[in-house]
Amino acid sequence: MRFLMMHRLDERAPEAWNPSQEFMAKMGAFIQESVEKDILITAEGVHPSDKGALVRKVRGGATTATDGPFTEAKEVIGGFALINAADHAEAVAFARRYAELFEEVEVEIRQVVEFDELPQD
Repeated sequence: MRFLMMHRLDERAPEAWNPSQEFMAKMGAFIQESVEKDILITAEGVHPSDKGALVRKVRGGATTATDGPFTEAKEVIGGFALINAADHAEAVAFARRYAELFEEVEVEIRQVVEFDELPQD
């Protein structure tokens, strides 16, 4: 099964967007190990919300786009990873190890819908 992990950071914390060399080394080792064990498919960090946009479509309404930063949001997505796991419990265990690399982080895990799970009619 594949799972998407999205980690959220406090956008106002400068260190969230300027990781230390120590953090980068720990993350690099974790990524290398996870790739070698065929757990990690891909992982990327993203820029702060001032470099992003929010596109919204409301039922029966127009589609709008709002440029960042998103001042109403304290925590924003700082990156994502796509992983292979046998089940939900294994994905949670992996996310716990991932979260331990950070000083403060929130990691959301969502199982990816596979094509063969879709209705065939």
